[in-house]
Amino acid sequence: MYDFDEAYCLKAFEKLLGADSTTGQYEEVQKVLCAMLDELGCPYQTTHKGGVIADLGGEGDALAVTAHLDDIGLMVRKINKDGTLNVCPVGGLYPFYCMMENVRVHTRDGKVYTGAVCRTPNSIHVTEEELRTTAPDFRTNVCVVLDENVKTAEDVRALGIETGDMIALEPRYTLSNGYLKSHFVDDKACAAVLLTAIRALREGGAKLNRKVYFYFAMFEEIGHGTTWLPDGVRDMVAVDIAPTGPDQNSDERKVSIFAKDSRFPYHWGLTNELRDAAKGAGVDFVMDIFTPHYGTDCDGAVLAGHDIRHAAIGPGTANSHGYERTHVDGLRNTYALLLAYLTK
Repeated sequence: MYDFDEAYCLKAFEKLLGADSTTGQYEEVQKVLCAMLDELGCPYQTTHKGGVIADLGGEGDALAVTAHLDDIGLMVRKINKDGTLNVCPVGGLYPFYCMMENVRVHTRDGKVYTGAVCRTPNSIHVTEEELRTTAPDFRTNVCVVLDENVKTAEDVRALGIETGDMIALEPRYTLSNGYLKSHFVDDKACAAVLLTAIRALREGGAKLNRKVYFYFAMFEEIGHGTTWLPDGVRDMVAVDIAPTGPDQNSDERKVSIFAKDSRFPYHWGLTNELRDAAKGAGVDFVMDIFTPHYGTDCDGAVLAGHDIRHAAIGPGTANSHGYERTHVDGLRNTYALLLAYLTK
């Protein structure tokens, strides 16, 4: 009844990727999302600071399921004398994970310029020893080079570029043998899973087992995506990537249920309910723990003082905060667990 619509999910993912949304610059992706919710006939509200809360209906104590639409990226820190841009990260973006990536610079006046993240110096044929032995660092030897004929800081300012302008990485999405490779699988792939679930629930006439909101947050990467919740929310489930690694159980083709992140354990009872739902529905899942740097929007809601139970699930994902990779099966299993938990 609630088969995973892979084609719709991937199409939704591409639509969301098409809107640059480095944390703080949410307006475009919010418009894209609201148009998709309108197409699905799903009522929603927007928050004052940025964010969309879809109302799926149902009765009883409310559950908020959240995925975030903000991306890690860069900001112009200063304009260098030679016309390159000194940059600083927005969220957890590291220089070794974005070298030679194409970017778009968004000015506060609405102009957009293209460029690339480069080392300084930038040619191994000229400065092999320095490039080979010195680690990349945004503060000293990494810059953004504009695709413009600029040679001085004055040339750059004449374009309208200034300190504080936002810089978004090109996602570079591709699909090969079921594997999704792209920047921003975290967390636009999970947001696409939520949209796919909305479509299935509305078209299938499902009976929800409680009141349900889907909360599309815009500030997760800096820790305050869901510090405000609608009245009546008692439980919260974050849908976010589950990083793979040598000490992890997570697998790109499975859904992980998070037992703990870098801040604290997830709620024992709610986590067990998700585990039971996965077992009952035959979902391919693993339990996992994420340290030392991982957290979700559930943490922000708990730290804001909300009296909620909190839990988290998500598809196994490699190369977190870099050029990420997951598999369609990971999205499918995340969807299956979500639907199993939400419906009677």
